[in-house]
Parts: sequence; C-alpha cells; structure tokens
Amino acid sequence: MKNAILITAACLLALLSTIGASLPYPILPPLFAAEAPNAFNHYMGLPSKLLFGLALTINPLGLLIGSALLGPLSDRYGRRPLLMRTAVGAAIGHAITAWALLIQSYPLFIVARFITGLLEGNGAIARAMLADQLQGPLRLRAMSWLNGAFYLGWLVGPILAGATLAWGVTVPFQIAAGALMLVAVLVAVGLPRETPSLLTTSWWQVARDRHSLNLLRHQELRTLFIVQLALTCGVASFYEFYPLWLVETAHYHAQEIAWVNVGLCGTMTMTSLLAGGPSRHAPLLRAGWYASAVALAILILAVGNIWVGIAAIVLFGIPNALYNTVIQGWCAERFSAHGQGAVMGLLSTTFCIANIVVALGGSLLILVDTRLVLVAGALCAAWSAWRMHGWRRHLNATDAPDLKAAA
Repeated sequence: MKNAILITAACLLALLSTIGASLPYPILPPLFAAEAPNAFNHYMGLPSKLLFGLALTINPLGLLIGSALLGPLSDRYGRRPLLMRTAVGAAIGHAITAWALLIQSYPLFIVARFITGLLEGNGAIARAMLADQLQGPLRLRAMSWLNGAFYLGWLVGPILAGATLAWGVTVPFQIAAGALMLVAVLVAVGLPRETPSLLTTSWWQVARDRHSLNLLRHQELRTLFIVQLALTCGVASFYEFYPLWLVETAHYHAQEIAWVNVGLCGTMTMTSLLAGGPSRHAPLLRAGWYASAVALAILILAVGNIWVGIAAIVLFGIPNALYNTVIQGWCAERFSAHGQGAVMGLLSTTFCIANIVVALGGSLLILVDTRLVLVAGALCAAWSAWRMHGWRRHLNATDAPDLKAAA
C-alpha cells in the first residue's frame, strides 16, 4: 500500500506538472509565424523565426540550470519541500507569461519562460524519489509509469490549449498556473514529511559542489553524457521543430497541431504503461535498437510528405518511450552510488543542453529550410545508437573479468 501511494502521488505530480508546461507549445509556432507583424513577433525589427528560436532556447536554458541543481539539492534538503516550492514558483512564472502576452512584451515573455523552465527542472526530483524508495523490477515499472504520466501531460495540455484558445491567448497560461498550484497541494497532502537534514551546509555550497555536471569527472558517466547528448539532440530537433514543419508544410494552426500531438503523446503514454517488464536482452543493447528507430522516424519526417510525416510523428512515440524507460532504469541501477537525485538530474540536464544546442543551431538552419534541422537530428540519433552498441561491447569485455574474480 505504501508503494502504491508513492507511485500514484509521483505520477499525478508528473501529470499535472507537464500539463502546466505543455499548454503553450501549440500556441507559439502560429504566434511567431503570423504574417501581420507586431511588437511581439517582430521585436526590435528582428526576423520572427529568429525570435521563435530564442523563445525556444530560453526555457530549456532555465531547465538546464534547474535540472542540474534541483536533483542534488533534493538529495540534501529532501524531495517534498523542493517539489512544493518549485511548483508554486513555476505557477508564478506562467502567470507572468500570460501578462507578457497581454501587453505584447517580448522581453518579459523571455524572462517568464526562463523562470518557469528553471523551476520545472523538478522532474529529476520525482524520478529520484522513486529510485530511492523502490527496487528491482518494481522500480523499473514505476519509472515507466512515471514517464507515461509525463507523456500523458503532453497529450492533455495541448488539447486544453486548443480548446481554450478561443477565449484568449493568455487563458492557457492561466490554466497552467492553476495546474501547478494543484501540484503544490498534491505534494503537501500526498507525500510524507521527511526527516530534516542535520547538515549545516548552505544551499549555495551544495549547488556549487554537488550539481549534476560534477558527475562528468567519472569516465563512465562522461560516456553516458556523450551518447545521451547525441540522442537527445535528435529528439529535441523533433520536438522543437515538428510543429513548425506542420505549419510550413500544411499551414496547420494551433488546434491541428494539438491533435497531431495527441497522437504522438497517446502513443508514448500507452507504450510507457506497457513497458518496463523483464527482458533477456541487455539494457544497452535495447537502448541502441530504440535509438536507431528514433533516428529513422526523424529522417522519415524530414523527407516525407504531410501524411507520411504525421505517421512518423505518431510512431516516433514508441521507440522514444521505450528508450527512456530502459536508460533511466539502467542508470538507477548502475550509478546509484552517486546519488539518485544527481544521476537523474544529469539525464535531465543533458536533455536541456540538447534543447539549447538545437534551438540555437536550429534557429539559424530554419532560415534556410526547417528540414535541415530534422536531418541533422536524425544523424545525431543514429550516431548515438552506433556508439551505444560499441559501449555495450566495451562494458561486456571489462565487466567479465571482474565477475569471474568475484565468483
């Protein structure tokens, strides 16, 4: 019963948090692709596509900092208080975003998106909470369910955005703020209080000395970072630019983008609910297979027509969900000695770095052709798959003598 309550609370937390984060995404591409220039989408006379790329970059930049710091800080100060405070802060960030859109202030919009991203880096805390409390197959399945809850939030959020957009462009952001306030209440009611830490180390010292990127001092974790960064660059190119691809290829609006997103997130949610079971194949072998399938889906989107592209978008959810389940469970088992908050924070931080790299590079490539971003992403994912297979063979060769000596 205790484990059931813990998993349920974590999944509801992930669902409501992601609903709050995902509401804006169907709104942004049409907003910046609008033909009529205004103070928002042509700020200081800059090209609207460049402003769109910067708007995509600033939120992952906040996520990067938050993911690197919040996981290790929760190792020190506890999961529950950090989750409560970050949920309330992210709600305030969405409220500021709504105000920025109302007054058409691009600088205020950028500041608000940064604050929101900074505090939405709390996904690493939820994953660390499950990794702390659960073991073995139950841990792997619970992490898969948690991923499913995150994906379901990406499904529900855009639907709500499309349904409420007729009442005004600020309404979805107001809903996001309300959803995150519900998250804070859920955490306060559903999660048990933790024993206060007796350590007197300041939060600044913890943030400086224990942030997730410190794990890169270890060789295996550096390898993990490299292959994960390449794969997530491919995934980020897909996530960030397939809505723009839909706008340019078929002139889709926010509601139509939201429905395509329903298909994608529905596929990822169902896959995550069914994933996480035992397998006779090694985790890195499976991760390499799934990364190859991710690369293929992105490439098909880049070269296909609208209907082939939509099929690739929806089917992309299957290997992406399976990959995340496998790699998170494997990392929780292999690198637990480094602190679950820090390890899960490293995975989240890597994805944020990929988002920033892709948003910056993509904002330049889309000035030529949006499909160039997708092709580059497919190549990154394919290289990651190839590198994972090589890493697996290397680990098999180095781990075998240690196992024989232990025997």
